[in-house]
Amino acid sequence: MKKRPGITAPRLWLVFMKSYRVLSLLAERSIAKTGLCLTDFAALEALLHKGPLTITQIQDKVRLASGSMTAAVDRLQKLGLVVRKASPIDRRARVVHLTAEGKGLAASSFERHVKDIDALMSPLSEKEMEQLYGLLKKLGLLAAEKLEEQHPRLSGNGQAG
Repeated sequence: MKKRPGITAPRLWLVFMKSYRVLSLLAERSIAKTGLCLTDFAALEALLHKGPLTITQIQDKVRLASGSMTAAVDRLQKLGLVVRKASPIDRRARVVHLTAEGKGLAASSFERHVKDIDALMSPLSEKEMEQLYGLLKKLGLLAAEKLEEQHPRLSGNGQAG
């Protein structure tokens, strides 16, 4: 078998996966430094940036299972960081709102996390980050199309960006 010059797709995949693993671990450690678990941080961040949401809407934003999200909201409510209120649109639905304390913690935790992620990405120039973003988005969208072709019922679970 003749060796192809340059970077092969399998080699690129391996570098991508190794980079993803270590960056994920560092991002999770950054979140842990806020004193929150990943699920709680994700829920607070979604509420901070999207406003009041139902549990279903939160889980759609952060891609977590229903049981995990309900448990996270229960924990956050016990800590006084969120409250559940009746939906003005649907009597059956409950909408999760940040409390003043929750908003403050979410904002400071997210700000600290942003600084950590910025430091991780600091070796890349702004132009390199834009290029990498575009390439990863392109690859992710293609992969999502392939997934949809192969497994139509999984639609929406693998979208990029």
